[in-house]
Amino acid sequence: MFSKACEYGIRASIFIAKNSYEGVRVSPKEISKEIDSPQAFTAKILQELVRHDIIKSVQGAYGGFEIDKDLIVTIKLSHIVEAIDGNKIYSGCGLGLKECNEKRPCPMHDKFKSIRNDLKHMLETTNLYELATGLKNGVAFLKI
Repeated sequence: MFSKACEYGIRASIFIAKNSYEGVRVSPKEISKEIDSPQAFTAKILQELVRHDIIKSVQGAYGGFEIDKDLIVTIKLSHIVEAIDGNKIYSGCGLGLKECNEKRPCPMHDKFKSIRNDLKHMLETTNLYELATGLKNGVAFLKI
């Protein structure tokens, strides 16, 4: 459903949010290790998240990535998905057809439209705070 880059972007954002809430900046190497992703690929994703003002990069000896504590609750999953994958998840065909719409629907169009609307609602109402809290409390995990 999401691209691999988007999956890593969501995981990285949750990990950064958890650490930021505890006042800790994390390095690209730590992020890559925690979310089980290639370091160079992770670095590109982090740059994209910085460019979209989702995370902040701090240079220097005590640098790393962080999210302002006050913003953790305002950042929705939809912000991350749009930064990495754009809006195509809300309009793409469930079968991957180039042309699928109300006038020329694919066999799954109506059923997938409902799923897509539910997904959009979930992404727009889920914030990093609630996901980071689950990670912090040990009820959720980023890698097994």
